[in-house]
Amino acid sequence: MSYQVLARKWRPKRFAELVGQEHVVRALSHALVSGRIHHAYLFTGTRGVGKTTIARIFAKSLNCETGVSAEPCGVCAICRDIDAGRFLDLLEIDAASNTGVENVRELIENAQYRPVRGGYKVYLIDEVHMLSKHAFNALLKTLEEPPGHAKFLLATTDPQKLPVTVLSRCLQFNLKRLSEEQISGQLERILEAEGIAHDADAVAEIVRGGNGSMRDALSLLDQAIAFGGGKLAGDEVRSMLGTIDRARVGGLIEAIAADDAGALFARIAEIAEFVPDFATVLDEVAALLHRVQLHQFLGAGAATAEPAVAALAQSVAADEVQLLYQLSITGRRDLGLAPNPRAGFEMTLLRMLAFRPAGGGPGVAVAPAAQAALPRAPAGVTPVTAPPSAPAARIAAPPARPTSPAGPAAPARSPPAAAAPALQSAAPPWSGPIDAERWSALLAGIKLSGPVREFAHNVVPLDFSDSRLRLGLAPGFEHLRSDGILRSLNTALVPALGSGLKIQIEAVPASFETVAQRTRAESSQRQQQAEAAIAADPAVQSIVSLFDARVVPQSTRPSQPE
Repeated sequence: MSYQVLARKWRPKRFAELVGQEHVVRALSHALVSGRIHHAYLFTGTRGVGKTTIARIFAKSLNCETGVSAEPCGVCAICRDIDAGRFLDLLEIDAASNTGVENVRELIENAQYRPVRGGYKVYLIDEVHMLSKHAFNALLKTLEEPPGHAKFLLATTDPQKLPVTVLSRCLQFNLKRLSEEQISGQLERILEAEGIAHDADAVAEIVRGGNGSMRDALSLLDQAIAFGGGKLAGDEVRSMLGTIDRARVGGLIEAIAADDAGALFARIAEIAEFVPDFATVLDEVAALLHRVQLHQFLGAGAATAEPAVAALAQSVAADEVQLLYQLSITGRRDLGLAPNPRAGFEMTLLRMLAFRPAGGGPGVAVAPAAQAALPRAPAGVTPVTAPPSAPAARIAAPPARPTSPAGPAAPARSPPAAAAPALQSAAPPWSGPIDAERWSALLAGIKLSGPVREFAHNVVPLDFSDSRLRLGLAPGFEHLRSDGILRSLNTALVPALGSGLKIQIEAVPASFETVAQRTRAESSQRQQQAEAAIAADPAVQSIVSLFDARVVPQSTRPSQPE
């Protein structure tokens, strides 16, 4: 007897055997039981999710010798013939091969004749979107008012290409992509029934390769069984698929986080030995970064128990994870433009290393036990505790620069890197009120970016004492407040304000001046001074008078402060 592929051997024969698509099964079952059977159904969805299978089971339910029901017997002659594909009253038409109006005209002429054996004549048109415009027009009248014994079951992977006139005549069911858990459970059952030795790692690789399609997963399973000589092993399946172990992908991110180019290239060389599809490797990098970010923001709610993910969530800052993710998907998009795939892959990882934020530190996470021990904050106040490992050194605010006669004082610059250790050891801890000058100088001396910088520039310092920093949030910027932003700001302020720092956020009226407002006011003042200086310049006045010219508003730009 010839071998039957797993996708055909294990094709469901009853609604109860289907994996997923409960919403479709429920609607069809209720229709069959109540007798409210429509004359045309449209099943849509990606490949391998059960469109044709559901249509065949529905045809069995309509024509089973035991009567119309949601549970065909599966043993009568009609059920067996439908399973074998030889039932005369089930006409399966491939619209990709029969696209013309003459094929549809033949179908319409045959629809008027009663079924040969069953109670209904069922037309199953697969990939119906491939029919031509004239074929659709010819089918419309019959599709709207077919004979009582005719039922139309249409299946397509691209419903957008169907005319709205066809869509309006059908009951449409959108089949979902299958989850990894659903595919994995089915593969486990099949492997147990077939008596094939396997490990969980191999099954997981095949599930990911199936990408939501049960048929694709079963085809890969057939291929993996042949490749492994009747057994499945994770390393062999990865070799067949051109994928790599997730631990090796994690090693790439670890090397980037450690700013170690040598370790990064060593891991790239290890991966290259497997001759992988480098586009797939970049997909794995992006998927890992996605899981890391979920762990950082959701913690236990991220539904991941991978120790490697938890470790990376602690060692890579949240904003850096976002940057690395963006670079990975951009590199994946541009891989085809590279001289060769490996060069494009290496340049993508080097770009991650080159654009990594200077001084990027670890993410902040507070253990649940430590969170429970913290005192409860009053309503409207969000305390954030710095990690115990944060350095306890403090840094004083740099002195403000004297005002020059030519204009307002230039912003204070942070001290040189070489002088930082001396300042950290000699500076006394801050206490008492922190005015706008000191807060602005403090922010100028630390590196903030993105939403964290925007948040810090739109809060007002109220008080700092006993390692507790009270900040007032200006109206209109409440959307910037989040636990992730507060943790990042807390970490950045620890070197200046000491370990054990706690930040409290309070609402303040709009009359409080923030660093952002002050910066805008200073920028506006410099702009006005520059425009006044240009207007008073004798050379400019001479040109305006001689050529009847004018100075274009806002074309003047003040020189940038040093």
